[in-house]
Amino acid sequence: MDWKHLSFAHPFFFGLLLLIPFMIWWQRRGNRKADSPALRLTTLHSLHRVKPTTRVRLRPLLFVLRVIALIMLVISLARPQSSNVTESIDSEGIDIVISLDVSGSMLAQDFKPNRIEAAKSIALSFIDQRPTDRIGFVIFAGESFTQCPLTIDHNVLKEQVSQVKSGVLVDGTSIGMGLATAVDRLRNSKAKSKVIILLTDGVNNTGLIDPNTALEIAKAYKVRVYTVGIGTEGQAPYPVQTPFGTQTQMMPVQIDEPLLRQIAGQTGGKYFRATGNSSMAAIYREIDKMEKTRIEISSYKHYAELFFPFACIALICLGLELVLRYTLFRSLT
Repeated sequence: MDWKHLSFAHPFFFGLLLLIPFMIWWQRRGNRKADSPALRLTTLHSLHRVKPTTRVRLRPLLFVLRVIALIMLVISLARPQSSNVTESIDSEGIDIVISLDVSGSMLAQDFKPNRIEAAKSIALSFIDQRPTDRIGFVIFAGESFTQCPLTIDHNVLKEQVSQVKSGVLVDGTSIGMGLATAVDRLRNSKAKSKVIILLTDGVNNTGLIDPNTALEIAKAYKVRVYTVGIGTEGQAPYPVQTPFGTQTQMMPVQIDEPLLRQIAGQTGGKYFRATGNSSMAAIYREIDKMEKTRIEISSYKHYAELFFPFACIALICLGLELVLRYTLFRSLT
């Protein structure tokens, strides 16, 4: 029996259990009357040596059977039921592609521990907040690459995001390629809402596809683009290779904000500037609020009646008591 999902349709019948103390009192009262002497003897010394028979010792079993029958009958009247809840989830999912700049400049340390690791960490948290959405992951530098296509298997997606590092692609910043590849991932999507989150810390300086061309492609496929400029204001510490090893140098932060605003504005998205880990996390939270997935959950509760076994036990106990009372424990008076 599934006790965790057990319930009673008519629990007020449990009030009948208050009859048990009355039954016990009535039984003891009857026993006292039965023990009243019918004969007066001068001494009871000889009777102390008479041991009660097994039938006499077992006679209280009749009363026990009656109490058990009453308890089982009360439980049956309370109608025990086992409930089983099933849920039907209707989700109007959103298809999202995160397009991340992995050029050498993403190793700048104005984010902790650096820009690319901070972007990955916060992206993983964002993925956890979108359990019903298909999400893909694109990386770009001087060229672009689909790290993970659209998938609902977020464990696989998060593993692919975790493996990303700078230097896996030809260096440079091709915003047009990063946007075009992300749009291509959404080209055949049937979702009612198609979204790209494009993160970069630089200015478009290479690539086979111009950013404006990629923008027109995004508009043609009705893809909404949220753009994020990554980098603090002014200068940021960059790791630089020197004859004496890797050293940190302060270099100016250059982000093509007019282009990123144009891409976001013309596709119905929004441009954000992330200057640190906390501001980037806040940006993802804001995007999460703006791109809410509609989820309808219908619950169905099914009941299985469980009173029958209790009713059978009650009938068996009553029947057994009657049989024993008029056979083995039959009184002569």
